[in-house]
Amino acid sequence: MMAIAVPVQRAQVENLYVEAMVLADEAHAAFAAQRDLGDVRRDGVMQISLACESLKTTTRLMHVIAWLLHRRAMMAGDPGAGPHDSAARIGEPVAADWDVCAGFEASVRRIIAASERLFERIAGLEAGWDAPQAATPVQRLLAQLEARL
Repeated sequence: MMAIAVPVQRAQVENLYVEAMVLADEAHAAFAAQRDLGDVRRDGVMQISLACESLKTTTRLMHVIAWLLHRRAMMAGDPGAGPHDSAARIGEPVAADWDVCAGFEASVRRIIAASERLFERIAGLEAGWDAPQAATPVQRLLAQLEARL
């Protein structure tokens, strides 16, 4: 990893952590409002659907937050946080059922979609950070020189 990458990654992790925490607060408020004030109260199937999608969204966000906290710990040099821990991998996404979500208020649908996008961004970062880095031209020249000596 290049020296410049660590501060950039640290800043990305911190910014994403704040974004995830704000989104988790918004999700809590929106799902509670939909449950307590929306049309869901009159429809048992919608209540169950809302509960399921709320659980999926919360789980998705908690996976993101756990991944970010683990990355923070790794960057801080915590010996208990390694790259092979289960928390070091974001895992597979749990997709929302958009046919069910169509019956929710727009604010709830927006939060569900935002949680899916955030999860996808984290998965993309993980894949990019874990991919082997191509050698820079200077590194290639140094390797050639080293091989000749």
